[in-house]
Amino acid sequence: MAGTAAEVQRLTVLGAGSWGTAFAKVLGDAGRDVTMWARRPEVAAEIRDRHRNSSYLPDIELPARITATADPAEALDGAQAVVLAVPSQTLRANLSEWSGLLPSGTILVSLAKGVELGTLKRMSEVIAEIARVDDGRIVVVSGPNLAKEIALGQPSGAVLACTDHDNAKAIQRASFNQYFRPYTNTDVVGCELGGACKNVIALSCGMAAGLGLGTNTMATLITRGLAEMARLGAKLGADPLTFAGLAGVGDLVATCSSPLSRNRTFGERLGRGETLQQALDAGGGQVAEGVKSCTSIRELALSLGVDMPITDAMHRVCHEGVDPRRAGAELLGRSQKHEWS
Repeated sequence: MAGTAAEVQRLTVLGAGSWGTAFAKVLGDAGRDVTMWARRPEVAAEIRDRHRNSSYLPDIELPARITATADPAEALDGAQAVVLAVPSQTLRANLSEWSGLLPSGTILVSLAKGVELGTLKRMSEVIAEIARVDDGRIVVVSGPNLAKEIALGQPSGAVLACTDHDNAKAIQRASFNQYFRPYTNTDVVGCELGGACKNVIALSCGMAAGLGLGTNTMATLITRGLAEMARLGAKLGADPLTFAGLAGVGDLVATCSSPLSRNRTFGERLGRGETLQQALDAGGGQVAEGVKSCTSIRELALSLGVDMPITDAMHRVCHEGVDPRRAGAELLGRSQKHEWS
């Protein structure tokens, strides 16, 4: 029966980018039957017929349990859980197209990490609104999950957050394999904020690297970035322990330090003096999530009276033309304070 928390065998992944493809592989390697939806028919055909997605994860062979289609209705037919693997700022538009096709009672799994521009809603809030489902049916995936490393089968952990622990456990069983170890959590707010905010802090670390700065600077940005995340989380009722876990410091360290991180790489180009458009062109037209999320997270923080200076600096560099060196100098020149104030 679709949507039961007992056992999830058939899953649909809507989106065939790097993380969607890697997560589909995780599910396939866990012995699940997976149907992927790809917007481009040629991508769907390659996944279905050659078990490859050369556009995003070249040289990675996908499990035989994975098939694909460019027809969302076909992809969703019979799904017990639906994985939403599209960028945060396009989730609303995409899910509006798919909502009428979702099987009744299915578990919805969110891979998107961001805060929506305009509404300032977290991704689970967008899903609940558009799909008209109770939040207990929405499972959020977060943690240090660089797609290429996971696709290569390198060991990694993740957090599956849901207010209904049984549904989180159902997705935990469906995704657990020899290299992917998922943990459950009921703190959806904290897990989503960690996943969204770390992209912005990774931009700052990339900029620092582009400016030629070293490990002390990176460690300071990561730590003070974690403090920003925790302040925002506390205001919204998140569990402080979440930010000490995989969805907090774990995801933050991975995204801020790895050359595989799109946000860090994007920030590094800006730090070297490239314009936003030049960095965008160098990235093949793919915008790092943090470039847009820095604006929505900044607005959310301002509305709540939460101080997030690194996030504010990233917004001003990306969207107000402030030079990264000037932004760094302004951060260093802020008034002296107690570490935990």
